[in-house]
Amino acid sequence: MDIATLLGIIIGFSALIIGFLLEGGHISALFLLPPAIIVFGGTFGAVIASFPMKEIRKIPQWLRIAFTEQDHGVLETYENLVRFAEKARREGLLSLEQEMEEVEDDFIREGMQLVIDGTDPEITREILESNIIVMEKRHKVGIDVFEAAGGYSPTLGIIGTVMGLVHVLGNLSDPDQLSKSIAGAFLATLYGVCFANLLYLPIATKLKQKDQMEVAAREMIMDGILSIQAGENPSILKEKLKTHLGNMPVPVTPRQE
Repeated sequence: MDIATLLGIIIGFSALIIGFLLEGGHISALFLLPPAIIVFGGTFGAVIASFPMKEIRKIPQWLRIAFTEQDHGVLETYENLVRFAEKARREGLLSLEQEMEEVEDDFIREGMQLVIDGTDPEITREILESNIIVMEKRHKVGIDVFEAAGGYSPTLGIIGTVMGLVHVLGNLSDPDQLSKSIAGAFLATLYGVCFANLLYLPIATKLKQKDQMEVAAREMIMDGILSIQAGENPSILKEKLKTHLGNMPVPVTPRQE
């Protein structure tokens, strides 16, 4: 569980509710069904209209990613690449073929297989870079979905408020219900703005951060594979990989030897 994502959302909503109560408001006043249907239903409908259905079905998957702690096994990858480099130095690149049977990461396995097969280094780099670009494009869809929701939500909130005020102005004959109806109308704007800034946009930002982490991990793998292919000294490879670890969005420190 990525506790920062959950904790941040809870703190944000709690701060708003507590502030509202301290001003003399009642918690029941924050929950009305019609504004919720307008804002949440309208936002979801706008998002569905904006993206292919096959992407919309991935929303639970993106939420799981946002709320799950991930390090992409960078320390294990670091150690494996160093081990591959040392073995290739001693026994040659072909000796790594048996090692590939135990590698679970498809990116590492594909890259190392290119090296073992004697692929030209430039072609190896191009293939690995293309894989990273494709991955970034795939991640960007999830980010775009939540950013779109963050953009539609406040607008739907305003629409809900306008609809509520239209209803209020059409029923001015009942003064006792006037203030309650106006408050209910503005609740739609509150829903729209709050959920955009405390849920949709923070999740989009968290997905961006996780994308950067995975891209950084794959760039480290790519540099390691190309260094192995070039026959570089394992000690030099270690220093290169340590630089990557230190520059990741969430810096990682290799275990002391």
